Amino acid sequence: MANTFRPDRKGISEILKKQTAGAINGLASQIYSQAQASVDSDVEVTMEPYTTDRAAASVTIADPRGLEMQARDGVLTRAAATLGLEVRSK
Repeated sequence: MANTFRPDRKGISEILKKQTAGAINGLASQIYSQAQASVDSDVEVTMEPYTTDRAAASVTIADPRGLEMQARDGVLTRAAATLGLEVRSK
């Protein structure tokens, strides 16, 4: 008799939303700190945790020059790389 596997979707959702939030927010905070340290003191970097179908966080250079800084210097990409994270485009 074959065993059937049925994923516990509510349990998986719980893990993705709540149990991983601390780790996600911790990494995002570290990326935030690295990015803030690599730009001028007058440049604002923000970190915003949020939840969709899973825990997530956004780190943004909240400055009109932010896109240029990322394109030219890879500020956020380098900050993530210092933590061993790989940033790829979709």
